[in-house]
Amino acid sequence: MSAAPRVSFVSLGCPKALVDSERILTRLRAEGYEIARKHDGADLVVVNTCGFLDSARDESLSAIGSALKENGKVIVTGCLGAEPEVIREKHPNVLAITGPQAYESVMAAVHQAAPPAHDPFTDLVPEQGVKLTPRHYAYLKISEGCSNRCSFCIIPALRGDLVSRPIGEVLCEAEKLVRAGVKEILVISQDTSAYGLDLKYQESMWQDHSVRTRFFDLARELGDMGVWVRLHYVYPYPHVDEVIPLMAEGKVLPYLDIPFQHASPAVLKAMRRPAHQEKTLDRIRRWRETCPDLALRSTFIVGFPGETEEDFEQLLDWLDEARIDRAGCFKYEPVKGAKSENLGLPAVPDEVKEARWHRFMARQQKVSTANLKKKVGKRLPVLIDQVDGLTAKGRTRYDAPEIDGVVHVASRRPVRTGDVVTVKIEASDAYDLRGTVA
Repeated sequence: MSAAPRVSFVSLGCPKALVDSERILTRLRAEGYEIARKHDGADLVVVNTCGFLDSARDESLSAIGSALKENGKVIVTGCLGAEPEVIREKHPNVLAITGPQAYESVMAAVHQAAPPAHDPFTDLVPEQGVKLTPRHYAYLKISEGCSNRCSFCIIPALRGDLVSRPIGEVLCEAEKLVRAGVKEILVISQDTSAYGLDLKYQESMWQDHSVRTRFFDLARELGDMGVWVRLHYVYPYPHVDEVIPLMAEGKVLPYLDIPFQHASPAVLKAMRRPAHQEKTLDRIRRWRETCPDLALRSTFIVGFPGETEEDFEQLLDWLDEARIDRAGCFKYEPVKGAKSENLGLPAVPDEVKEARWHRFMARQQKVSTANLKKKVGKRLPVLIDQVDGLTAKGRTRYDAPEIDGVVHVASRRPVRTGDVVTVKIEASDAYDLRGTVA
């Protein structure tokens, strides 16, 4: 039998794109392809691109160029694939270009460039599919696309409107992950709290009962699987309040990733942000009354067109009062095709954006330092991500991988990646904790 074709793979962009890559890799392995670690020597290269910001587009185009130079046979997919003319102008020799979520088109292009050598029924693939994350945690994508029309975002143009996966299918995937040893499931989508809206919250049978394709039902069912469940990209619609008691009960992690983006009503109106009409500070207070150890993560944009100094000061004051545990900040970047470029609002000079970014980060650093200092002296469960002898790095329930802080752990006995251990917190800084296994 001839050797299996070898495919090298590049995955760029957000965790949602990472899940797309995992699905393509799963299909490739199921059909007998081998995954190569290097472009050189592979039969072809697949590049899953990001096209959200100009900097991401440049990174994607550079990755395509490198793959062409090292291999010569390149298939492009992902968000930037929705603009094939941009790719063809820079790299006219790519074999094929497909848009995001176009799994069948990707596989058809792979088949044409390097036909599979094996019968897929004889190939062994893990039940949970091929994962690019460590064995102990995995992303669970519950929907594709987004029906919001935020003025700075082109995701709906790239990925289409909201398309929710049936809840039975999602829970089945989650169950497979748990059986495979996953200790933490990270729920992701473009708008997680809108889950099921497009399906009118249709019901499905799961095990011995009926469940709705809805945010609360999903969180409740995942919470019964006995692993950490972390909720990302949650817009603060009113029904999000229903999930907070599940966090207080320990069903799901006391963690909400909510992209607030700003605090000024004028800026939020220009951004056309959904679900921000309510007084968010009042909501946050009520959430913390129900679940006192709730951790909030968010992202913000400074320098949006028309943002005044008064708007920015309002954001800083909001940060002081909200006491967000983790916050990322981005300087506004013009995005081709985004409506924010045609609002008729004055652009914020780059030097002002830079200064506001530094002021934001300095203010948030003070908040983060104070919040983490309160954890010193406590004994917290920590999920171990990396081990080096008798030292390790892990995360508390309040921190997601890659984007939040870590716990530097010392231990008198060896610990393993994927273990959940109790750590006595002995020190903190602006972002991380240090402690010893209790």
